[in-house]
Amino acid sequence: MGYDWVGLVLVRWIATAALVFFLMPQCKAQTVDVSGRYQCAQAKVRGKVILCKAAPLILKNDGHFELRGWEGSYLVSGEWVELSDSLIKTRAKIEPGHKIVLRYYGKHGLVEMTYERRVAEMGKTALS
Repeated sequence: MGYDWVGLVLVRWIATAALVFFLMPQCKAQTVDVSGRYQCAQAKVRGKVILCKAAPLILKNDGHFELRGWEGSYLVSGEWVELSDSLIKTRAKIEPGHKIVLRYYGKHGLVEMTYERRVAEMGKTALS
């Protein structure tokens, strides 16, 4: 009778674990491929549009990024790209039209950088 009790407890435990696993929210990892080279299309400082001469934002296929000498890793979480290194973590919003908008507070106030991936560059063809 001792073994029956252990078996019953084991079956209940497995059933409970399966139910909990089933009911847990599913983590949606990197559902959108955002990798590529993004050029600064527009910059705003305190709401005023200025000429954008920023370095490109490069999101690599392996989950790493480069931006003005800042290197780290990125993760797509819903409509956000989370950029981080060992000290800094920030996020940029993914917008329609292959755009990523990064907002931060700089020395002149709120800065909004809009980076755009040029779709035509993705499938370059030779004209020969």
